[in-house]
Amino acid sequence: MTIVDDYSRYTWIFPLKQKSEVVKVLENFVVFVQTQFETSIKIIRSDNGTEFFMTNFFVNKGIVHQTSCVNTPQQNGIVERKHDHLLNVARALMIQSHLPKIYWSYSVIHVTYIINMLPTPVLNYSSPHEMLYKTEVDFTELKVFGSLCYVSTLSTNRKKF
Repeated sequence: MTIVDDYSRYTWIFPLKQKSEVVKVLENFVVFVQTQFETSIKIIRSDNGTEFFMTNFFVNKGIVHQTSCVNTPQQNGIVERKHDHLLNVARALMIQSHLPKIYWSYSVIHVTYIINMLPTPVLNYSSPHEMLYKTEVDFTELKVFGSLCYVSTLSTNRKKF
């Protein structure tokens, strides 16, 4: 599930195993926004997926739920374009790093982090991170994607090899 803030274009990505997980993820996300940003979500726009029909939740939180017409992803354009962008860059990372497809979710999460940090002309060359958090981006946290690493075993369980 991809969530994009209309104002900052900051993106959150939630890899799901089943569509039924959307309800809990969205409920937790609303609480996260209220707690971390001291604001409430006013409108949620989604495709016409039945997993988003949470009428009681939206009414209780005062959230307007807008849906796009069937087979018209253009009406949900910002998220659709962002989703395509994320997948295109994630595919490029996967190909470049020679990782198997099983790691696709890590690739998409990594790409989302990178894109949130990069300046964009849509935001007058500010980054979504800067717009949302009002702080400068710290690029020292970036790591190489798909590099070789080894897991360390606790010293009590180590053998010679």
